[in-house]
Amino acid sequence: MCEHKSCPVQSTPVFDPRLTALLDARIASADRASIDDEIWRSFGEAWCIMATDLSGFSRGVAEQGIIPFLQTIHESARILIPVVEGHGGLLLKMEGDSFLAIFRDPNEGVRTAIEMQRAVRRYNDTGRDPVLLGVGLGYGRVLRVAEADVYGAEVNSACILGETYANGYDILITRAVRDAVHGLELEEFPHVPPGAGGAYRVLYSSTANAR
Repeated sequence: MCEHKSCPVQSTPVFDPRLTALLDARIASADRASIDDEIWRSFGEAWCIMATDLSGFSRGVAEQGIIPFLQTIHESARILIPVVEGHGGLLLKMEGDSFLAIFRDPNEGVRTAIEMQRAVRRYNDTGRDPVLLGVGLGYGRVLRVAEADVYGAEVNSACILGETYANGYDILITRAVRDAVHGLELEEFPHVPPGAGGAYRVLYSSTANAR
């Protein structure tokens, strides 16, 4: 899902056969630049990337065991996936306590992230075991090389922000998202993923009755 993230079990990506052929040709080619151009022409698309993570998951598993947190994963999916789909997002994959989704419009990506955090706040206000969601967003041209796989600098940045740095209720965005979505209240975030040019925390009301 995210190129920076290691996982004890990783499957070999299943690429589009056209991409496999181009990569095979690239190995022996003296003109890799033209092949790279062809890959971008064939598979390059502009998307807003959303990467999420449940804050404190690993620590909680170590302290309480896995079953309570399987319940948390189940509940978070029940709460959040309808929000993503209701805003036209495409859920690419879920891995453990994280998921990756894409949106054509970065405005919808940000609106979805805010609505997700508000839904989590409403859920947590009921007194049940809390779901603490962190969200990272990137935006730009990426390689969509399979139904559930995208690659690119903004994918990596979204994953780093969402999975490494975002705490509960955080929405962290790259400079590209900031430039594409106007009217946001932001504060600079000190941890900038490589190549992102900047990182920002979205300031919003997460109260249950916010609109």
